[in-house]
Formats: sequence, C-alpha cells, structure tokens
Amino acid sequence: MKNRFVSNILLTFVWVVLTGDFQFANYLFGFILSYVILMVITKGSRKAKYFTIVPKLIFFVLFFVKELVKANLEVAWEVMTPKLNMTPGIVKVPLTVQSDVGITLLANLITLTPGTLSLDVSNDKKVLYVHAMYIKDKEKFIAGIKNGFEKRILEILK
Repeated sequence: MKNRFVSNILLTFVWVVLTGDFQFANYLFGFILSYVILMVITKGSRKAKYFTIVPKLIFFVLFFVKELVKANLEVAWEVMTPKLNMTPGIVKVPLTVQSDVGITLLANLITLTPGTLSLDVSNDKKVLYVHAMYIKDKEKFIAGIKNGFEKRILEILK
C-alpha cells in the first residue's frame, strides 16, 4: 500500500511538472489521473488494498468536515442565544477499536469536534470517557460516536 501511495504522489508531481500548471486543481487532477492509471495497471492484483482505502479515507475526511461544521453551528447558536440549552455530561463509550492508533485517532477526532472532549481511556482500552455539551439521550450519543467516527476508523484500519 505504501508503495502505491508513493507511486501515486510521484506520478502526480510528474503530471504537474509536465503540464507546468502548479494550481491546486491541476494537482488534484494529477492525483486522480495517477490513481486511475495505477488502478488499471494493478487490476486483478492481490495488492490492491490501496484502491479501497483511498475512497474510504476521502469519505472519512468529508464525514469529519460535515460533523465539524454541524458542531460549530450548534456551539455558535448556543453562544449567540441568551437561553442555555446545554445538557452537559460525561459518557462512558464502549470501544470496538482496539489498536492504539485507532483509539488515539478516535479520541482526537472527538476532541477536535466543538462541544465534545475526550477525557480518558480505561486501562484495558475498552472504554473511552467523553465530556459533551449536549447529551439529551445517552444511548443516542454513544450510537452516534460508534456509528460515526468509530465505524469509519475501523473500516480504514482493517
């Protein structure tokens, strides 16, 4: 997978240099073009994991941006309105992800999202403690993390 990524980046830079256009759109087009070329060349190969990871990674980033915008709007609304609608609390989120990288990524994504903060991970790595500004339904909050960030992290890391 690492070799395919390096090849994709190198082909992208070759494309940009050959065209002489150093705009972001040309980098993006070069990346997509080299991705498609590498996919066609390695079609049928057992080492094609890279071609399933990249789309998942792109959708993961888009999902995070959507969650980030949604949380920012919610917190901004809370700040701008005179009445407090917060229902803060600390929730124990059971973890399916077991790797240190996965737990760290999940905890950091939760912390980066306004209104939530990862507090601690249990010693056995089975529970993540999260503080949130809005916990109206604890089970729904846990399901949101498990079906959102954690599910996508597991898809990328497997």
